[in-house]
Order: sequence, then C-alpha cells, then structure tokens
Amino acid sequence: MKKMFLTGRSEAGKTSLTQALKGEDLHYIKTQYTSTADDTIDSPGEYAESKHFSVGLACFSFEADVVALVQAADEPFNLFSCNCQTFILRPLIGIITKIDSPYANVPMVRQWLINAGCHRIFLVNNATREGIPELLDYLSEDIPPMTMEEAMKKQQLGLNEWEPLPDGV
Repeated sequence: MKKMFLTGRSEAGKTSLTQALKGEDLHYIKTQYTSTADDTIDSPGEYAESKHFSVGLACFSFEADVVALVQAADEPFNLFSCNCQTFILRPLIGIITKIDSPYANVPMVRQWLINAGCHRIFLVNNATREGIPELLDYLSEDIPPMTMEEAMKKQQLGLNEWEPLPDGV
C-alpha cells in the first residue's frame, strides 16, 4: 500500500480519515505532532495554517508515496495556492471530507483542489465510510517498477516519475 501524507486545515478530518481507512471507530483526537505510523503521515492542521511551519510539511512529503490535500466540503476558505504541486515531487491528490455537511460546497472545494494541482480527487464521509473503498483501491495500486533508462528519459523530458512517457518515446 502507498504511504500517504495528509495535510490540511485544523478540523478538516485528517485524523478521522486515518481512523476510517483502518476501519476503526471514529473518536476525536487532537493531532499534536506529525504521526508517521502505518501507511499514513498525519500532520497537525496548524502546520498548514502557518507559513512558519509549512516548510516542514514539504520535508514530510519525501517520506510518502503520495501527498493528499484534505479539505472539508464546508471549508470557508482555501489554504492551498494554485499549482502548489510544483514543489512536491510526489503525486498530489485531493480528499474532500464532510461531504454530508449542510454547508457543503463540493464544487467550490473541488475547484480549489484542481487549481492546487491535484490529479485525482476523492469525496469521502469518514462517519459513513462513503468514498473510503475508492481511496483504499487507489492506495493499494502497485507503483510500477521503472528501469534506469526510463528514469533518465523522463528526467530529460522534465517529467516526474509517475507521469507516463509520451507516445512514441
């Protein structure tokens, strides 16, 4: 299974998401520090909310196979800038939580995540487990092996390791 790094605002549902992915009962735990246990790296929301700590998030991304921007469907504002995937050398996905909120605005949050550079977006409800199987399927996909020649060719073309080579190359 791919190791996933979760980042997002406080109370976006990152820790609840890790509990849902493990099949655990949901219980509130305030994340006080970055936890790197199991297949997820869970970070405190304050890290994403403060420019002083946000640089540290990039360091944690190197420990993961995929980086997930987590935003609740009822978020009042967006933390992530356009094209923020440019400094992360990992596939970037978006996870929209709290899709059942009466204040949910899924199309707006989806657009924020698209603008940030997420190549895939998952809609989840941690309480009902809606969307969790699709996310688990994505995380369980094998990372295809790559030869040194393929890596060098991708590097010459300016591609990341997970991007496919263009046809005919």
